[in-house]
Amino acid sequence: MLHYLISILCFLITLSGAAQSKFEFTANCKKAYESAISLKDKQARQLINEEKTNNPDNIVPYFLENYLDFFELFLNEDPKKFAQLKPNKKVRLSILENGPDNSPLKDFMKAVIHLHWAAVEMKFGNRINSGLGFRDALKTIKENQKKFPAFTPNLMISGPVQMTASSVPKGYKWLSSLVGISGNMETGKAQMEKFLYARDEWALLFRDEGIFYHCYLQYYLLNETDEALGFIRKANLDVVNKHLFTFMAANLYLNHKESNKTKSIVLNRNKSPEYMATTVWDFELAYANLYHLDPSAEIYFKRFLQNFKGSYYVKDAWHKLSFHYLIHGNKAEYEKAIKKVLTSGRQDAEADKRAYKEASSGKVPNVLLLKARMLSDGGNHQEALNVLLGKSSNDFSDPVERLEFTYRLGRIYDDLGQKEKAIQAYEFAYRTGMKSTEYYAARAALQIGLIYEEQRNFGKAAEYFNKCIALEGHDFENSLEQKAKSGLERCKMKQ
Repeated sequence: MLHYLISILCFLITLSGAAQSKFEFTANCKKAYESAISLKDKQARQLINEEKTNNPDNIVPYFLENYLDFFELFLNEDPKKFAQLKPNKKVRLSILENGPDNSPLKDFMKAVIHLHWAAVEMKFGNRINSGLGFRDALKTIKENQKKFPAFTPNLMISGPVQMTASSVPKGYKWLSSLVGISGNMETGKAQMEKFLYARDEWALLFRDEGIFYHCYLQYYLLNETDEALGFIRKANLDVVNKHLFTFMAANLYLNHKESNKTKSIVLNRNKSPEYMATTVWDFELAYANLYHLDPSAEIYFKRFLQNFKGSYYVKDAWHKLSFHYLIHGNKAEYEKAIKKVLTSGRQDAEADKRAYKEASSGKVPNVLLLKARMLSDGGNHQEALNVLLGKSSNDFSDPVERLEFTYRLGRIYDDLGQKEKAIQAYEFAYRTGMKSTEYYAARAALQIGLIYEEQRNFGKAAEYFNKCIALEGHDFENSLEQKAKSGLERCKMKQ
């Protein structure tokens, strides 16, 4: 009888606790959220713990803890941490279920947690789990939109998922079919813009996070690269103290071939110990310095490779370090780095697959082409052109080197604004490289499509995007196909 009474009492206490649970974004929670997305993990955790103590029925702190797990795992990729933190997803989703159904925050928070862990699972090579997570995020946020259509943060999740799902490459079609993900570029873009222009209290609270998604989507899927970087400047984003913006800006400028800007952003960030310790800064500086043929690149590559616990871009980093040694005439260290490419990291990222392929071929890169490539990737276009001046494809006996020379010349002319010369070089690279497993022909077709899109010749742009998609069996196939499919979606929107 005593056991029965105790069981009844525990059940009633549980019901009472569930009934009292609430979603309350207190001033403390808002400050904790801002700290979390600024990567001030210690301050965020302290504020979260204070909120748990002072307001034990509030569910929001458990949601905010998920941001800390996400950034830790996504940026640092420590497998031991992943095993330790992975059970938190189920626990937090269970806690959220105790919250009131009449709050739009309930399903919104569930969708965010699904999205966070989908991205993390992808980083750790778990594609099925990742796909299921994206599906659950989209399904949950769609349900929330039906119940609470005026809750603007729904758009911050549904917009990016819609846009990303609209351009899934063939290599991932099996996954999208399995988990039932589909999307529409135009719909997703409209939703994201509606969120950014909203001025209600919830839109303003999550605005910084929305800006992060917006800039990446604008840069990579909409191909509005100048506009994305212009947004960063015009919005006067705090890239010194908000490290999520620091990471985003440094990364986008590096991909935009403005490596000097990347170096400046990373070196001038707030280096206080209150921020999350991460190797991403060494990663960005390593590549930025390599693209200037700066000897200090070695320092940052070594520091990144020594401290990084994950596997993404590890092969690529060793490969790029081997380039550094080759350019500076250190053949012995080049050989050591090449061996590391073969034995370190995994081949989940396409850059890592390419690195492994080149390293396992045993072929030493042409130093002249390598210098031109690095300088071009860093935004030093005239210097890159000077390296190749006086040369023609006939100066290279190797067919792959001849193909790379033509393609590289096209990229440099493209970046210098000499579009007609660029198209001529790209056309030659496309025609001569169509049957090659190298990526040059597909990338050349993509670049021609981008030039015509910029010139608003959408028919020709679509023609070359389709040519890019039609080429198969080459390096970077998935990423190039996604870029081309995004291009086709944009052409439909703009016509």
